[in-house]
Amino acid sequence: MIRGVWSVRISMFWEWISPYSWASYVARVFSCPWIPRSYCSMKYFVILVSCTIVVFLASIHWQRPVENQIKGEISEARSDMKLLSPEKYKSLFTYNGIWPAPKNQCECTKADHQPVYQLEDYIDKKDLPLMKERRQREFEHYQKRYPLMTQDLVIAKPNMPLSYPIQGVEVMPLHTIMIPGLGLHGVTEEKYQVILRASLGTLNTLADVSEDVVSGRGKKELLILTSDVELLNFILEHVTYTSVVYQLTAVDMMSFESKQHVAQFPVIIRQPSLPKLFDPGADRKISSLVTITTKTFLRYHKLRILIKSIRQYYPDIKIIVADDSEVPEKIDGENVEHYIMPFGKGWFAGRNLAISQVTTKYYLWVDDDFLFTENTKIEKLLDVLERTNLDVVGGSVNGNTYKFQLLYEQGDDSGCLHLRFGSFHRLEGFPNCVVTSGVVNFFLAHTDKSRQVGYDPLLQRIGHPEFFEDGLGILLVSSCTDVSISHQDRKPASEPNLTKVEDQYKRFRTNTQAQIKFKLSLHYFKNRLKCYSR
Repeated sequence: MIRGVWSVRISMFWEWISPYSWASYVARVFSCPWIPRSYCSMKYFVILVSCTIVVFLASIHWQRPVENQIKGEISEARSDMKLLSPEKYKSLFTYNGIWPAPKNQCECTKADHQPVYQLEDYIDKKDLPLMKERRQREFEHYQKRYPLMTQDLVIAKPNMPLSYPIQGVEVMPLHTIMIPGLGLHGVTEEKYQVILRASLGTLNTLADVSEDVVSGRGKKELLILTSDVELLNFILEHVTYTSVVYQLTAVDMMSFESKQHVAQFPVIIRQPSLPKLFDPGADRKISSLVTITTKTFLRYHKLRILIKSIRQYYPDIKIIVADDSEVPEKIDGENVEHYIMPFGKGWFAGRNLAISQVTTKYYLWVDDDFLFTENTKIEKLLDVLERTNLDVVGGSVNGNTYKFQLLYEQGDDSGCLHLRFGSFHRLEGFPNCVVTSGVVNFFLAHTDKSRQVGYDPLLQRIGHPEFFEDGLGILLVSSCTDVSISHQDRKPASEPNLTKVEDQYKRFRTNTQAQIKFKLSLHYFKNRLKCYSR
């Protein structure tokens, strides 16, 4: 009898713990239909705990190889996740002896017998602290006038359902545009909510919908609320932006938000300048396109030889002469404009005066002791500028192109400028030309662009690379070897009066240590440079 009762209860137990019954195990623990009631709670509580322990231990056993595998993969990946050494990094990205990578501080290191100038060494120590303060104050004012166009870094989020313009949205001050490309895709919601925010403009939409759907029209925050995604995208397609602050150049970082996502994109506010066009005439003669300019001081015998050589090849072209001689002489000749300056006013002041009077699209700069030859083909230089976006193209003087690169590094408190002779690369379409930063004193240039850069009148005696240094980031320059000009004979004059003139000229033109110190201190303040190497 007892055996029969326990066999029934054992069969009931196996039925109870069968896979079919596991789902209801917890509920059955306390029903215990196969044993006496007094044993129910204790016995099956033990069974429950035992089964839990078994499952837990089994899971640890099964999980451990997987965890070990994952840990091994992570450990292996981390052993590979290392950066190049600083030495290797620098060797990969060095250009012409310079390491042009972002850094807090730049430096000028001496290499290959290149002179290095630490500019603070050329300023009186007692003047340096106040000069630093003045320079910083002027630099901060400069930054306000010329703000950077890409101040904010924007990183696109992965798998974003928002569509928006990444670049190319531009509006003139106080003008209105439609913002292209706005939309919400691949998201299903009971109620869609989108918010657009601006800081320098106001937002609206051309969609004719109620205020319950669109609120904030004409303000800096536009809220769209609808359950219809098609209507939402229709409204977004017709969102407008109105610039409300008059600035020549600014960036408004727009915010575009849904319930789950946020995106940012720039709206560029830019006031375009009016074109300044030069009429070359119906015949487009070279005399209608180019004016020859020069600066003279005392050496009228050299100037007259230059003008005579010009007239041999270009009889009709206009010549402009800036003259700061103490006793000016009359310069005869048709189509020659002679402008008199105060005595000894200087080299760059004369250049400024000369190009200020140019009325043609281009000017050709020459020194007053140059000599035109059959290889002085202005037409070739003109062809380069007419067919490219270049601003300046130089030739050679007796085979010397004097082309050089300017490499600029920015630091937190100052910059470093490096002059290296040579060029960057060939100019496409012109096998005899290269792209560079500066050229010899024989070049053809766009008149308006040179006026924009200007020639610093503080440089009175010696100055040439300084024009291209001030034009860095503004002027695009090329040098060509197939156009040349000659230099007049540099032998001492045999006539006593000319010998006296040349001696006086040398006293004014010879570079001095005082002039070198002045130029380097000028670089320190004006160009906010720490050092200069060449």
